[in-house]
Amino acid sequence: MFFASDNSGPVPQQVLDALAEANKGYAMAYGADALMDEVRNTLREIFEAPEASVHLVATGTAANSLALATLSQPWQTIFCSPVAHIHEDECNAPEFFTGGAKLTLVPGADKMTPEALRGAIEGEETRGVHGPQRGPVSITQVTERGGVYTLDELRALTDVTKSFGLPTHLDGARFANALVALGCTPAEMTWKAGIDAVSFGGTKNGLMGVEAVIFFDPRHAWEFELRRKRGAHLFSKHRYLSAQMSAYLRDGLWLELAQKANDNCAHLVAGLKEAGAEFLHAGPANMVFPSFPRATHRRLMAEGAVYHLWGAELDGGPDDEALPCRLVCDWSLAREEIDRFTKMVAQG
Repeated sequence: MFFASDNSGPVPQQVLDALAEANKGYAMAYGADALMDEVRNTLREIFEAPEASVHLVATGTAANSLALATLSQPWQTIFCSPVAHIHEDECNAPEFFTGGAKLTLVPGADKMTPEALRGAIEGEETRGVHGPQRGPVSITQVTERGGVYTLDELRALTDVTKSFGLPTHLDGARFANALVALGCTPAEMTWKAGIDAVSFGGTKNGLMGVEAVIFFDPRHAWEFELRRKRGAHLFSKHRYLSAQMSAYLRDGLWLELAQKANDNCAHLVAGLKEAGAEFLHAGPANMVFPSFPRATHRRLMAEGAVYHLWGAELDGGPDDEALPCRLVCDWSLAREEIDRFTKMVAQG
């Protein structure tokens, strides 16, 4: 009953086999390996973007921070949601790698609205040389509350950014989960919707540790290469990143894993609703935020359930007080464990 994070699950056998195969013999270093050529061509095909520049890094923080550094100047500000990962969970790495660009939080919830975004952008670049200049917008898909922007919602946001001549970055740590939830193509969720660059996540969807950074305008390629090297994120034995991503993309494994995770979450939600649980957030991907009584949380955790309370403390209150939590499903979660969890919730 492990619902703490999709970062915590195992690596599928296909990826482990690919790593073992890549471990044979010798390969050129620093991204000059033959597998990287395959990855680059495959991602260009998947995204219907033959000129896109494709790069690999080992962490989502590196992907987001280096991509945003490439799209911004130190004197600019990056617009994002108040709960965006780049704001809450990356220890000021975007500010560090951009050389000082600040973050401007767009008022509202996890999903930005065009009106709030326009207001936030208009509020900057108003003090001449004394204030930050307008920079890129970063959208999180899936959001940190489990929400998924529709294609129309994405286009409405990028219409605003383009009206100011600004680029748009997509933090796609759970890109595949959003994609299968929407039933669209990667191109439709990115450049066709006005996205300029995407952090294409793999680690949260079963990989050992690799993310792709994709720029749909190849003029950014060389600057990203320099920033990746200068920032100490260019792997020498790069073939082990390439091998993971290659296996991930082969035969649609990345979509299969995301569909399993989303289906697991849908099964979890159905069971929790039947058990009478209430939800703060219940999006269409693989992360939900239900509430249970404190006594129920205690019993679940005593029986081995692993997950995080959300802005609440297990001790120090009445047993019947409803406490919210975050539950995340990965591809490997057994249905029997989900059913065991929901039956315990139903017991009250």
